[in-house]
Amino acid sequence: MGKLSVNLCGIELDNPIIPASGTFGYGYEFNELYDINILGTFSFKGTTKDARFGNPTPRIAECPNGMINAVGLQNPGVAKVISHELPLLKKCFHKPVMANVSGFSIEDYAYTCEKLNACDQVGWLEVNISCPNVHGGGMSFGTSPENAAEVTKAVKKVTTKPVIIKLSPNVTDIVSIAKACEDAGADGISLINTLLGMRIDLKTRKPVIKNKMGGFSGSAIFPVAVRMVYQVANAVKIPVVGMGGVSSADDVIEMMLAGATAVEVGAMNLVDPFICKTIIEELPKKMEEYKIDKLSDIIGGVL
Repeated sequence: MGKLSVNLCGIELDNPIIPASGTFGYGYEFNELYDINILGTFSFKGTTKDARFGNPTPRIAECPNGMINAVGLQNPGVAKVISHELPLLKKCFHKPVMANVSGFSIEDYAYTCEKLNACDQVGWLEVNISCPNVHGGGMSFGTSPENAAEVTKAVKKVTTKPVIIKLSPNVTDIVSIAKACEDAGADGISLINTLLGMRIDLKTRKPVIKNKMGGFSGSAIFPVAVRMVYQVANAVKIPVVGMGGVSSADDVIEMMLAGATAVEVGAMNLVDPFICKTIIEELPKKMEEYKIDKLSDIIGGVL
């Protein structure tokens, strides 16, 4: 059988499959369905300094080959995550977990990252400067190289664990932002987050979701994600975590050929809660089909 393991920022993963933040809760819920220790790791629900109820409902709109969400970073806040969620997770997940962090100011990001950096369970800090579903934060930090670099520097000053900056596709030049993060000390780049989308109810002539616009995800965005992963991976020297519309083992291999060291699976977890388990089980067969001995050998291997 082919070797599935990869190394992400100095930490060995049994395989490159990572459920994406916001689609896997804090992990232990999915452990009721299958042993989540088969995963490479997972990125837990986006966590902020203070508790957030999120956006008003309705928050979800269906689309062909995808969905729009405007959940708005609903979470219990970093203190409750550390005191309640991580101890529950520790009972069922015995690998380093990826902590996803969001904020509304540079100080917010630094505070939350510093707190999570002190947790033994946390292996990486995935710093989300790309959320399109909140006002006054999130994506506003990820749309310019200067702002992205400032967040990166602030987080790196207060942490010792690998910092992976999660970028928005809702920009004209993803490469310049990725390079600015690398220059500011980022250990990795994670992309892409959701595209900005909207649906209108034809009967009421009103937006389907209360927030009017939200993050468009699902298989429809996969080609955009592959393109951006390819562009960034060829511009930086740090690892890239690829995501966006991934729904099969074939997609994982394609994303790795584009340059991803590891691959996150997002919206498909909401359609099929067993999808990550299925992909991990199918990867050895796909590796044999495509004559791949080690997955790590194909990273950035597009000809």
